[in-house]
Amino acid sequence: MTDLAIVEPAAAPAPPDDTSPYIEFKNVSKAFGDNHVLTNVSFEVNPAETVCILGRSGVGKSVSLQHILGFLKPDSGRIIVAHEDITDYSEEEMERIRNRVTMVFQSGALFDSLTVGENVAFPLRERRDLSEEQILQIVSGLLEMVGVKEMAEQFPSDLSTGMKRSVAIARALASQPECVLYDEPTTMVDPLMAQLLGDLMKRLKIQLHLTSVVVTHDMRLAKKLADRVVFLYESRVLFFGTYPDMEKCNEPIVQEFLKLDELDLGA
Repeated sequence: MTDLAIVEPAAAPAPPDDTSPYIEFKNVSKAFGDNHVLTNVSFEVNPAETVCILGRSGVGKSVSLQHILGFLKPDSGRIIVAHEDITDYSEEEMERIRNRVTMVFQSGALFDSLTVGENVAFPLRERRDLSEEQILQIVSGLLEMVGVKEMAEQFPSDLSTGMKRSVAIARALASQPECVLYDEPTTMVDPLMAQLLGDLMKRLKIQLHLTSVVVTHDMRLAKKLADRVVFLYESRVLFFGTYPDMEKCNEPIVQEFLKLDELDLGA
């Protein structure tokens, strides 16, 4: 078993007596011209909780992640991240938040010119406070944790889409975040790889107690990971609650999603 002490967050997500949400959207709206992407959206993510954001393409799932990282600003409403109101934060202030909250992009966003091991080592070398021996030890542990240790010397171009996402998760963990955002982690991978990625994310959730937000249209992944689910439809929150409660939700569009997933499972 890998020693997880080397990759635990450097600090607790919040003081022990702080029960406030780690992330919170308060009546957030965002439009691009006449296209209203988010309309009066409210939900929260508690420390060490995993919340999945579900919905069809174009309903604001990925836009929500960009607001959490401060790449987009809301037209109205407030956004809390890492227990801080970041709505009006400058880019410099957001850099401090991004040291605590990291993202696993759908593309993986790996450096093509670096090996797998060098990609994972990159954020560790940026810190400039670790010896090369320490960096190599941490990289080895992270690659073993995500199941790609034997690929350390390969380049991203040698890997499948699913393997690239596993490496991207290892690199995200190397920055010792308090919170990880996942953008469509099982898109464009085969069903077996989707299951393996889901199992990996669940294992990390249990072992590291990280706060997580997962944007996905994959209902099986949501069922496996989510403590709670945000279901977006036509820019609004149609449902926010646990997965079992969503299964009982009488909204037709939610039931349509669930039925389509049942058909996929039976295929």
